[in-house]
Amino acid sequence: MALPSAGNSISLQQVNVELGLTATATINMGGSDVRGLFGVSSGAIDMSDGHGKSAAFAATGGSVTTSGDYKIHTFTSSGTFSVSSAGDAEYLVIAGAGGGGTGVSNVGAGGGGGAGGYRTATGFSVDVGDYSITVGAGGGNTAKGSNSVFSSITSTGGGHGNGGSGGSGGGSRGGSGGAGSASPAGQGNNGGSRTGSYGGAGGGGSGGTGGGNSGMNGGGGGAGTASSITGSSVTRAGGGGGAANDGNTGGGGQAGGGTGGRAYGSAYPGSAGSANTGSGGGGGGQGSGLTAGGGNGGSGIVIIRYQYQ
Repeated sequence: MALPSAGNSISLQQVNVELGLTATATINMGGSDVRGLFGVSSGAIDMSDGHGKSAAFAATGGSVTTSGDYKIHTFTSSGTFSVSSAGDAEYLVIAGAGGGGTGVSNVGAGGGGGAGGYRTATGFSVDVGDYSITVGAGGGNTAKGSNSVFSSITSTGGGHGNGGSGGSGGGSRGGSGGAGSASPAGQGNNGGSRTGSYGGAGGGGSGGTGGGNSGMNGGGGGAGTASSITGSSVTRAGGGGGAANDGNTGGGGQAGGGTGGRAYGSAYPGSAGSANTGSGGGGGGQGSGLTAGGGNGGSGIVIIRYQYQ
């Protein structure tokens, strides 16, 4: 939105609306907000100075950085995004990932956890006001991740290993059980499917389906997705690796996803997904008479970027 272009009159009501105020609010033409909009730092303001001008987006909340003409608000935990001057923003909302699945003795190794739902877009209209930001926690052993929320945008927690559905689905457990699906569609990918042997399959990632197990070995986690919303490219929301049977190799996680465990004399759990990446936990190892739990899923993140000058 902007004030009328040259040749058109500008009303005080239009100035108020451009500043994110009610049309009938009392206006101070010498105030810093009005001067900033009109680009007049001192002296009298002529209404024609405002032709085509628009208020710069202004907000507080989270950890604030800048990159070129953009201001970036990063939330690694829940908080409030307070907007004092409205505009359009870019967002990245990633939910908490699913935890890796538990290995079950003499049945099969645990599948990797699915990545948290991944949603991003530009040109998102944000009004003046306070927005509650929810950053979803990662799921524990064989538990789904929690949702992340910004305004009307909700990203769904990742599915747990051993076939849980979510933003991205969890990998199937070795020996029995199916892969988890990406639900709702559009936020991630399905978990990997087993081949019938004892290794666990990898969890789905935002950028690809989880890998199937390779015999007794665990399948790799699905790929994550790169974003440069912070000014540099970072890949997040990868799937957790599936676990292995006795003496074999657990699958690797992607984009911060946990590695699948194994069993060799003792049962080893899957490793955790990295915090604030929304990447899945690794599945828990399994062997004859041995079993271990899956690693925790990584917590989510919310990032909001807008042009401020």
